[in-house]
Amino acid sequence: MQKPVVTRFAPSPTGTLHIGGARTALFNWLYARHTGGKFLLRIEDTDRERSRQEHVDAILNSLKWLELDWHAEPLFQFARADRHREVARQLLAEGKAYNCYLTAADLEAMRGAIDAERALAKEEKRPPRGPQTIQSPWRDRDPEEAPAGVRPAIRLRAPREGETIVEDKVAGRVVVQNTQLDDMIIVRSDGAPTYNFAGVVDDHDMGVTHVIRGADHLNNASRQTQVYLACGWDVPVLAHVPLIHGPDGAKLSKRHGAQGTDEYRAMGYLPVALRNYLVRLGWSHGNDEIMSTEQMIEWFELDGIGKSAARFDFAKLADLNGHYIRKSSPAEIKARLQDALPEMENGVATKAALDRVGWGRLDAILPALMERAKTLKDIPAGAAFLIASRPLKLDDKAEKLLDADAKATLKALAAEFATAATWDAPTLDVIIRAHAEQAGKKLGQIAQPLRAALTGSTVSPPVGEMMVALGREEALARIADQAV
Repeated sequence: MQKPVVTRFAPSPTGTLHIGGARTALFNWLYARHTGGKFLLRIEDTDRERSRQEHVDAILNSLKWLELDWHAEPLFQFARADRHREVARQLLAEGKAYNCYLTAADLEAMRGAIDAERALAKEEKRPPRGPQTIQSPWRDRDPEEAPAGVRPAIRLRAPREGETIVEDKVAGRVVVQNTQLDDMIIVRSDGAPTYNFAGVVDDHDMGVTHVIRGADHLNNASRQTQVYLACGWDVPVLAHVPLIHGPDGAKLSKRHGAQGTDEYRAMGYLPVALRNYLVRLGWSHGNDEIMSTEQMIEWFELDGIGKSAARFDFAKLADLNGHYIRKSSPAEIKARLQDALPEMENGVATKAALDRVGWGRLDAILPALMERAKTLKDIPAGAAFLIASRPLKLDDKAEKLLDADAKATLKALAAEFATAATWDAPTLDVIIRAHAEQAGKKLGQIAQPLRAALTGSTVSPPVGEMMVALGREEALARIADQAV
């Protein structure tokens, strides 16, 4: 009987959730959902100097924001050190590992000799002679000869002949000659389990059946495979996903723009849009670009992962985000905006101002703002007129537009607006169009002065909707300010 699929995401809490890590989590989450399996979370916090609780919190919050839920409580690797040492002692007892008494100075000297031989071989244009990996003399040495006062590390007794084969769902078959691999340390002399060893023990104990991770871990796969085989455990299905590059083809870095998932939240991206964009970075389902989360779950298979690095396209993400903003309901976008504003640039002040004037003002204008927005940040930018103080500060174009003729138009319109039976966009639009027709002017000659008077700018949402958002009293007051 085939085991139920169990995937995992195992971030190190040494920083916030990188966008590449978010994609890895998404792929694991999708495959678990696709197969009806489980998606687990492990916090690899063994780097005690760099691991921080605030980073753990930030990673968990980013995953929650992306709406990637996990089964069971997160497992913390550092707390399992005793279990890792227990497995190492079992390997020692079975002769599959050994105590190594090489000191730091010994190791430095051995590495120096290897480097020197490589340099000489390159100069003489010949293959290097001798072993090119650390070959501990303690592999076959009598433990009775152990030096006094030296605490040993524990090394895996890896095979010296033959090859280690990694069957990868993305990279294909990877063959490594065992002569190229040293007897890796599984427990350091201070008793700390090593990363490659601890991860294998944890994956086994968690019942992980599929390890989906970045291609930068492929180099670890052969060593970890040796640990699985030494322990007599099944090797999980491996899938190493090519890394994400910037638009220039170089590895994605700070110089390309935002890296942390929290930065995308603060820039006004929706989780559904980021999920849709990330799934298409390195995975495909035909030519489908826009897909619901339900479709992603239905379609996601490991054989859809490409072999080449994907390039991050910020413009494409913004376009996709705009699509999802337009597809959302105003109520949802309003709730998202209220939640995300404090994290945006100048967002705290904007939220305080909207709290003061009332978020209800936004309701009338929100659908129009959503039509134009590519990120949530575009909405408060487009609604800035709602919280502007009187008298408005006019930009250069608005000030130039409001000449004597425009002011006369505003004065006449103000009188007509004051008699409006109802204060709604259709009624106000009828008044504006009728005035333009009566005055023998184009609609823009009437609407533009109004726009400038109401917002201080010549660019805004539709005038009628904008006046409804401001309310009768505020809209008439702003028109009156500029009609003198």
